[in-house]
Amino acid sequence: MKPILALLSVLLFATSCRVPDKEPVPKTSTTSTPTAAPAQPDSATLATRLFNPPTDTEQISQYIRRMFQDRDGNIWFGTTSDGVARWDGHSLTYFTTKEGLSGNWISSIAQDAHGDIWFGTGGGVSRYNGITFTTYTKQDGLASDQVWCMLIDRSGGFWFGTEEGVSRFDGKTFTPFPIPAADLSKFPYYKYPKQINAMSQDKAGNIWFATNGGGVYKYDGKTLANLSEKDGLCNNFVQSMLEDRSGNIWFGTRYGGLCMYDPSASLRAGGKAFTTFDRSEVNSDHIWTLLEDRSGAIWASADGYGLCRYNGKAFTCYSERDCAALKDVQSLLEDASGQLWVGTSSGVYRYGSGRFTNWTKVDAVGG
Repeated sequence: MKPILALLSVLLFATSCRVPDKEPVPKTSTTSTPTAAPAQPDSATLATRLFNPPTDTEQISQYIRRMFQDRDGNIWFGTTSDGVARWDGHSLTYFTTKEGLSGNWISSIAQDAHGDIWFGTGGGVSRYNGITFTTYTKQDGLASDQVWCMLIDRSGGFWFGTEEGVSRFDGKTFTPFPIPAADLSKFPYYKYPKQINAMSQDKAGNIWFATNGGGVYKYDGKTLANLSEKDGLCNNFVQSMLEDRSGNIWFGTRYGGLCMYDPSASLRAGGKAFTTFDRSEVNSDHIWTLLEDRSGAIWASADGYGLCRYNGKAFTCYSERDCAALKDVQSLLEDASGQLWVGTSSGVYRYGSGRFTNWTKVDAVGG
């Protein structure tokens, strides 16, 4: 059935989606009320996805959850059920549990100082040295085998955000890094109050943690500080984070849209720390992933709607009316050449010359 479903998907989503000229979305007084979300997949549910081999359909994979370019120029596509695919500019190579990957559900990809590639998966963490995989799981001290995010800090330290909290890794030993559990009493459909959705390190060296209901935490190397809705954060369920070139921190949330935090606001008289961009500007309360391109524009995927670009003054948004695949954008990447890649629930797309073009296995072989 998989090839048939994939073929229907290919027929449904045109290989090239022309984007008409757009006017910036004006700000209106439109508001919305968060509604209950379905339960998040837990480890038991995700385990059913771990051993599905890559299909022989046209798409790289149906779900492109993460994309990453390594220092050699290879682009890695992390999928929801087909493991990870590496494109070297000429061909695709798939790595799954058969090759030693800890799981076929990929949440995060990073490269360490030695050039090894690390993968956060639904079955633990895997390190690939170019020849073999080394896997770390809960049995080795990892907080949970369900890894949601990963960070290699500037000192070379490893941080893994899981559904059961944060683990630090020094290359030999895992150490718990305690983040307060979120109060999920009003959200019974969320099962993991310690879950960490994203992590990042800012220019000052602070480590930021995006939680699932507890706002965000900033660690300066000594103390842990919390920012939440009471401080102006647009929502306590933070899905993604990004520091822009000006030092502002952007937060994509599940129920409150997009907001920008200016750490220097307190240094200016009347400075406003948070600026919120809601449904009237980004068309969705749920922002899945964020990217700053080389021009300084911020791209935000509005789950269930499309993709929005902010030029510092106004948003330009593209929806499924412009390209059906944009309805569910799961990952974004700007490569070393400036090419924008868009990972969706309908395969890989590339953006250029006002057009979103489906990039398939045929294109990968063609270069």
